[in-house]
Amino acid sequence: MKVMIRHSAVSAVTVLAAALMCSSFASAAGKDIDCKLDYTLDGWAAVYGQATGSGTVSCSNGKSMPIKISAKTIGLSAGKWQIDKGKGRFTDVHKIDDVLGTYAKAEANAGLVKSGSAQVLTKGNVSLALAGKGEGINLGVDVGGFEIKRP
Repeated sequence: MKVMIRHSAVSAVTVLAAALMCSSFASAAGKDIDCKLDYTLDGWAAVYGQATGSGTVSCSNGKSMPIKISAKTIGLSAGKWQIDKGKGRFTDVHKIDDVLGTYAKAEANAGLVKSGSAQVLTKGNVSLALAGKGEGINLGVDVGGFEIKRP
């Protein structure tokens, strides 16, 4: 019986060592990459808000992909706006597909003719900082979701 316990103990240590090696390789393979977003967006709000747009995500590992954006909000907002040449930067991305999904959004905004926007959105561990300039009339506070998906 002692032999079986030792054999089981040796097996358990072997399995543990293999698991640690695999997680070390996964961590090395899962290093953060720098990904940026160039986008355009236009939308409107009257208590309920909606915006749509498109853009391109480009990462430091040479990968890029076209994306579609849709945002839906609810709050005390009113107006219509357009953002051209918007810029975004992602954090905690390990592969380009990590940028896809719905980000939580909370925003206070104000603009007349020339409008600007800056906000930070989150989706689990991934965050997205957005900045953009455009035109429109908007005023309010709202919360909602900002979705990035493939076209």
